[in-house]
Amino acid sequence: MATIELTAENFTAHVEGDDILLVDFWASWCGPCRQFAPIYEAASEKHGDIVFGSVNTEEQQELAGAFRVTSIPTLMVFRENVLVFAQPGALPEQALEQVIAAVRGLDMDDVRRQIAEQNGQQG
Repeated sequence: MATIELTAENFTAHVEGDDILLVDFWASWCGPCRQFAPIYEAASEKHGDIVFGSVNTEEQQELAGAFRVTSIPTLMVFRENVLVFAQPGALPEQALEQVIAAVRGLDMDDVRRQIAEQNGQQG
């Protein structure tokens, strides 16, 4: 599956509707973004069961702001409507594959339990 363009209009639908969603926040003027793009695209072709999206931070400034993206590229991963990974910086292919494997291996019931515990302690 090729990378899809995410916008303010379709972002929530993908987060809520896709089992695993990787999101690359990028800009055309960003050198590291251009270096990461072919790695990200190749991973999208390799992992057809995962949705790979990209957010052009120049065109989608409100969306980037809503996620407090201050450095690009930034990679975020949502699984079952939960943000499970967020990290700025271009990843080499092997590191991206490790992130994908780790996200696939998550016990989402345990993740939700941990979030509930954290929210209980904070509130």
